[in-house]
Parts: sequence; structure tokens; C-alpha cells
Amino acid sequence: MNGAQSLIRTLVDAGVEVCFSNPGTSEMHFVAALDDVTEMRGVLGLFEGVVTGAADGYARIAGKPAATLLHLGPGLGNGMANLHNARRARTPIVNVVGDHATYHKKYDAPLESDIDALVSPLRGWVRRSESTADVGADAAAAVAAAQDAPGRIATLILPADVSWGEGGEACAPIPPRLAQSATRADVERVADVLRSGDSVALLIGGGACRETGLRAAARLAKATGAKVFAETFPSRIERGAGLPNIERLGYLAEHVEYQLQGVEHVVLAGTRAPVSFFAYPGKASDLVPEGATVHTLADVDGDAAGALTDVAELVAVGIDPVLAEPSRPALPSGPLTPQNWADVIGALLPDRAIIADEANTSGLMLPAATAGAPRHDVLTLTGGAIGYGPPVATGAAIAAPDRPVINLQSDGSALYTISALWTQAREDLKVTTVLLNNSAYAILRMELQRVGAQTDGKKANELLDLSRPDMDFAKIAEGMGVPASRATTAEELAEQFERALAEPGPHLIDAIVPPLL
Repeated sequence: MNGAQSLIRTLVDAGVEVCFSNPGTSEMHFVAALDDVTEMRGVLGLFEGVVTGAADGYARIAGKPAATLLHLGPGLGNGMANLHNARRARTPIVNVVGDHATYHKKYDAPLESDIDALVSPLRGWVRRSESTADVGADAAAAVAAAQDAPGRIATLILPADVSWGEGGEACAPIPPRLAQSATRADVERVADVLRSGDSVALLIGGGACRETGLRAAARLAKATGAKVFAETFPSRIERGAGLPNIERLGYLAEHVEYQLQGVEHVVLAGTRAPVSFFAYPGKASDLVPEGATVHTLADVDGDAAGALTDVAELVAVGIDPVLAEPSRPALPSGPLTPQNWADVIGALLPDRAIIADEANTSGLMLPAATAGAPRHDVLTLTGGAIGYGPPVATGAAIAAPDRPVINLQSDGSALYTISALWTQAREDLKVTTVLLNNSAYAILRMELQRVGAQTDGKKANELLDLSRPDMDFAKIAEGMGVPASRATTAEELAEQFERALAEPGPHLIDAIVPPLL
């Protein structure tokens, strides 16, 4: 084998079966090796932010890593925003970055860059393969490192000559480090807090946002009166009829302060103590109520769902959780609004759907509209770097081809990674994009007010406006091979959404919705 062949064989043997790629010259032997190791599926993205976002979406649903293939430092740089989101989601990704041949680096060729420095903000595992004989072992270590609880980005830097050199050897999989169980002392300490009669908020995240953790948290709430909240942006949260309807912490600091008002104890299970998304003049950054005590039941790398279950067996014996009853909003009528479009989705959401949610300000009513819909998963914008929705939906659809994937997408954010539509068309993926088109960066209009800046300046408002010219997203989608339509009323959105769900392949609906602000 050459180095590239040993790399791909090792990845496949460790369960990494998909590589999202935007390769260049330094990665050509990896590309060629895909025909030698046929179990690896190669998926082309036209921009590296699509590649990295798709790997994130795939792993969130599949529960195991995909690989990326990026071209040198500039390719890594182009993919960094969605790698940042993946880091915040604690997503396992094997991030393969090609580099110049070892003997060529000294010449400082035009694409030469410091890849090790560029990857450092991801705070993950990094290794540079120094010889062809090492590639297989390095790849096995990367897969294990990516899957170390709770999940992280493992970057393997692959020089071109190490890739094309002969003498590669595949390596057997290495077991990852599993999530640690909570200690008995921590379980009993939190049980005592919950029994104390004080006001307690239980904040859950990570794996606790799946059914086992949700049910255990809801049992504790029913038994003790504790308030339960999911973290603001969970990587994946299960929702719908038959599951507890757990409210998420708000995005706005004022909302979180209201939710936690009067709380004396904050118990953390799989998440960190809440902080404000940004700093604001005269407002707190730390959102734990003054005087409240913080207790960590399970850190982000612990078994939060298991820890909650252990506490429930002490505090909530024989208590069943309150579950959401099946319910749907009535189909609305009339022109689309920031409120009624969400009712259309809630009324028609199919069973087992996966929602990639980047609706931003247009999506404030979505949780209430879908609480009683058939069971579904919601993937959220964990790191705040926009342009995550179309790529994450793409990866999720590859991970779960038997499930409908729905990308609820704001217009400004979509433009960062709109080329993901081309990949959806090429791979014939079951993704329905509902693009909320308000011709504005509406969330920035809100932030302009909240930071206390002047809001009536013509130049300032020009930077937040997406009109002149208005963009025709239906034509953009059709140009990338995705059937598209345009909706201005609730009736049109309902008809087009139902039709898109009934037909194979991807679709886009350009939903004209006025801005909330």
C-alpha cells in the first residue's frame, strides 16, 4: 500500500465510511485511493465550509465520525467556521488536511502556511504523519481521539510524499475513551440538593438531551419541583409527542435571567453554567443568579444521561415523567408572518424528521409549534458561526437516508454555504429547505439596538440590509439542480412543503416572511 491507501483502509476498518472532500493537488493520492478502498464513500463539497459542516451533521446523527479532506492551510481556513461549530457541538470528526511534500516546504511555495497554528483554535487532537509507515497508526489514533468522550475534532496533517510513498500499513482500530459515570458522592450530593426544598434549576446538555436523559430529568422535575432547562444550543435534542417537552434556555441574557429568577441552586448535567452570548454595556456576562450555588453532576465529558438516571432512582422512585401529548397547530391562512410559518411546519412535520435549525430570528415560535408533533430531532447552531444549516442538513441526510431532513434556514446565513444545495442534488438527498427570506440580517438589527448603538443611521442600516437587489433563492437553487418554488402565503407554504416531502430528492421553498424587527 501507499500511505493514502493505508490511511483510508484504517479509517474504514475503524467505522469511518464517509469522507466529505474538497481536495487539491497535495491530496490527489488520497483521491485515487478511494477507488482502491471502495467501502469509503467520497462526497464532494464545492466549498470547504460545506465539507466541514456536512461532517458535523453526519456525526451528530450517525453517532460516529466522518472524515474531511481539505487542501492545505487555505482549505482548512475556509472550513474553520463550521469546524468551530462542530467543536462547540463536541462532534467527532477526523479532519484530514493535506500538506506540501516534506522536502518542498522549505521553498515557501505560494500555498505554504502554518497548518499546525491554524488548527490550534479547535483545541482538539493534532498529529502530523512523518513517514508512510506511520500513517495507518496515526489514522487509528485519530479515529480514537475523535471519539474520546464527549467527542472532538482530530486533525491529521498528511504531507503529499507521505501519502504517495510506498510501505503503508493499515492499523487495527483503537478503543476510544468512554464517558465517565458520575461518582456515588456526586449523585447523592445532587439528590440532597433536590430534596432540600430550595429552588433548583437543572440544566442539561450533550447526551442528556436524548430520550433517556430527558425522561430522567422530567422525573426529577415532577418529583421535586425543580425547573429543567436544556442548554441554549444543544447539538442534538429529541422532541415531540411521547417525550418530555424540555424548555431551552433563551438566547437573550434577559430571557435567561427571567427563566432562572429566584433559583438558589443550579445543577449541571452535560453542560456548563450559562453565560451571555455576547457582552452588553451594563449587563451581566455570568447568568447564574447572584448567590446561587452551582453543582456539577456530570461534566461535558461525563455520562450525563446515566447520572440523571442514577439521581432519579434515589429521588423519583415510581415517578413517571410528564410527556408531550400529540398535538398540532391548525393550518393558518393568509400572508406569511414570523409566527404563522412555524405553525405550517408544526402542522405538517413528518414522523422521525431531522430539523437543521438556522431560522434565527424567524424561528422564535418554532419550539411551541412543534412540541406535540411526531417525534423528531433538532440540530442547532452550537457555535454561532452562521452558514451551518445547509451543510449540516446535507451530512444528516447522508447519515440517515431513510429519514426526512428539513433545513429551516434564514436567508443571510444561507448565502455563506448555499453551494451545499449542489451536493444535495448530486447525492440525491432527501432534504427540504424552507428558506425564510426577509431580505435582512434581522438578528443584527436586534443586536444593534441591544448594544446601545445608534439605530437610525443610513450607512449602518445599509450593512444589515439584503435587498437592492433582492435575491431569488428559487432560481439560485434551480441553478444548482434543486427543484424550487416560492411561497408568500401560509396556504402556498403548506402545499409546497407537503409536495416536497412527498417527492424524492432535495427541494427548496423560498418563503417570503417579513422581518421580526
